[in-house]
Amino acid sequence: MKKIILSILVLIVSFQLNAQSKTGTIDSEYILSQMPELTKVQEDLKAYNAKMEADLKVKVDAYQVKVKEYQDKVASFTEPLKKTKQEEIIALENDIAKFRQNGSKLIQIEQNRLLQPLYEKIGKALEEVAKAEKYTQVFTITTSGLAYIDPAYDITKTVMTKLGITIKEAPKK
Repeated sequence: MKKIILSILVLIVSFQLNAQSKTGTIDSEYILSQMPELTKVQEDLKAYNAKMEADLKVKVDAYQVKVKEYQDKVASFTEPLKKTKQEEIIALENDIAKFRQNGSKLIQIEQNRLLQPLYEKIGKALEEVAKAEKYTQVFTITTSGLAYIDPAYDITKTVMTKLGITIKEAPKK
């Protein structure tokens, strides 16, 4: 009976040893920075930013026209008309302030929308590499991330190769 229990324990321990996890790391931000598609994203984001600035300029110009018109004709306005014109100017001021507040949020949303397909592409390649090389866990490296990483477990270059990205060697000092 003791031999059977001992045999079962040995089998359980051997299964546990075989089921150990394999951990790797990836620098997805570096991969993103090397993707040729990033240039198009940056151009699209720059165009979106220019459109936002143009929209703001239109609003500011309309505001300035209203203020100038008000200043030039205020003497001839009746009280109700004066009040209406002041309310229009205040509404334009509020619209401009709101547009400025939301502008950076809208740009961030657009950037996320444009980058999402690239992150998905990296994620798919990472998943394929991790499965092929039997990694059970892969950690993302950030600039403030892990203190030490054994380069043997960094699969960044493997994922870049899977994506067809040419790996540029760092200049020697």
